[in-house]
This record gives sequence, structure tokens and C-alpha cells, in this order.
Amino acid sequence: MTETKEADAPTAGPSAGRAAGGTTATAAEDVVLIDLQDARPQTDRQRPLPSVPDLERWASEALAAGLAAGLAAELAAGPASARRTVPKPAELTLRIVGEEESTTLNRCYRDRTGATNILSFPFDLPPGLDALDPQAAALGSLLGDLIICAPVVQREAHEQDKTETAHWAHLVVHGVLHLLGFDHLTEAEASAMEALEIRILGALGFPSPYEVIDDVHDERRRI
Repeated sequence: MTETKEADAPTAGPSAGRAAGGTTATAAEDVVLIDLQDARPQTDRQRPLPSVPDLERWASEALAAGLAAGLAAELAAGPASARRTVPKPAELTLRIVGEEESTTLNRCYRDRTGATNILSFPFDLPPGLDALDPQAAALGSLLGDLIICAPVVQREAHEQDKTETAHWAHLVVHGVLHLLGFDHLTEAEASAMEALEIRILGALGFPSPYEVIDDVHDERRRI
């Protein structure tokens, strides 16, 4: 079981930024530092979570590939001045929750019922703070918050006949790409994002998460 600080109150939401919790620090540059909060109820804590080093490795691979893909798209569309950068090391808060908290957040922020596997909240500057302000520069490394529902991850991994580790890795990669601005609202966006996820996960040693395509188990219906 990875060591984390227990969190009593959710910090999810737009502009939530970095919240209190267990943190693993590193001096490496091309890396994501994860502030891990284990907010699961005691009844959900029988199974261990992925280790912080693994979570950070998955997130870092997604960050590097996502920034490269975003830059390539921007260069193709316009001048280099449009580049998007993230100071390194980047930081994000990863909160692991049970179904009750996931259901509440899903209803509050997406107006949907039931628990969901992951919610992504990109970091936004606080109101009144200009992007050119020195204080804003200091916040530039904050990617945002990811909220993952552990019981849903476990259930989906079983339904989709994949390992829990592979599903955790996919959700972390998927969430980081959302924090970078990738989405799947259109068919073109979904195809591009899926292709990028497959490439990232392949580099991490995982198979494509989109091989199961029937109505019950289609991964794309759940993210």
C-alpha cells in the first residue's frame, strides 16, 4: 500500500490547484510531482493503490507526449508564438475516492448520475490574477486535479478483462491529457486522443486500452 495522508474534505473543482496531502519530491525536470490524497472510505481500502513512483512515471510520460503533440498541432496551425509550455517539474493533485464522493462530484460538476472512473479539473488562475503577473508565473507548474474512483477502476478492470494496473495507468494518462487541454467531444478529437493514449501506454509497456469494443465493455463509453 502506498503511503499517503488521509484527506477529509474534497479539493476538486476549477482552480482547486494543489492541496494538502502526501507528496514525493524529485529533482528530475521532465517529471510530474503528484500530491496523492487517499480519501477512500475504510471499507474500500483492502486493495493497495499504485505506488507514487509509478503514478508519477505514468503522468510524466503523458505530460511529455501531450506537450509534444500539442506543440506539433500549434506549429502546424500557426506561428511558434502560440506554443503552450508548462514549467517543470509540473505538479498535480490526485485524489482517490470512493463511490459516494465520486457520485457527488459527478453530479455537481457534470450533472451526471452515479460514480465515474475519473474527473479532471485543469488549474485556472484565481480571479483577478493576470497571466503576466509574477504570482501567476509561480503557479504555472500546477496542472490541476484528478479525481479517480477506486471501486470503479476495480470493477471496470474486471469487466474489461484487463489488469487493474493497466487501467490505473490508462486513467492517469487520460486525465493528464485532459489537464493539458485534450478532449474527445468530437470524433476527430476522440481519434487523436485515443491514438496518443495508445502510444503513451505502449511506451510504458501497456497494451492498447481500446481493444474491447462491445456495447458492455467499450472503454470509450466510460471515459
